[in-house]
Amino acid sequence: MLMIKYCELYWSFFKIGTFTIGGGYAMLPLMQREVVEQHRWMDDSDFLDIVALAQSMPGVFAVNVAALTGYRLRGLAGAAAAIMGNVMMPIVFILLLAMFFGAFRDNPVVERIFLGLRPAVVALIAAPVFDLWRKEIGKLRSGDSKRTLEWLAVILIPLLTALLVWLLGVNPILVVVGAAMLGLLFGNIKSH
Repeated sequence: MLMIKYCELYWSFFKIGTFTIGGGYAMLPLMQREVVEQHRWMDDSDFLDIVALAQSMPGVFAVNVAALTGYRLRGLAGAAAAIMGNVMMPIVFILLLAMFFGAFRDNPVVERIFLGLRPAVVALIAAPVFDLWRKEIGKLRSGDSKRTLEWLAVILIPLLTALLVWLLGVNPILVVVGAAMLGLLFGNIKSH
């Protein structure tokens, strides 16, 4: 494994925390670029596993991803470095915002800025999701064509999840638990 320095982890997650508007899922494109593409600390599949695990854990999603990534790369101290980097500037921004919020709360220019940012944040969230999904489909296409269960998992689970949450209003926690159970079921069927 690469020898990753704590300061590299801190700096990478500091940049992510500083330059992402919208937090959480909006950080995914920057995280993927830093961790997978730029530093090559892990591949897309490992990153997707961390994202899935972070989503199923309680707490702030972006911090969970930072913690899991740092832990995977450098253990407990790596997790601490990644978390500190990830939250440093957001904490500073929140403190500054709290100090000056009253002065610009009803400013029409600020309202228009946030109105323009909303669709951009949605696109920033959607882009890495579709990119990772496309790569998983590509892996299946290049592999054994008899891998029906993997195809079902990669195509059906995301579609069922979206339908359950958006159309039927099912609690996302139940969907995550159900998806984990389906993963176990698919894994057991595949191993037999």
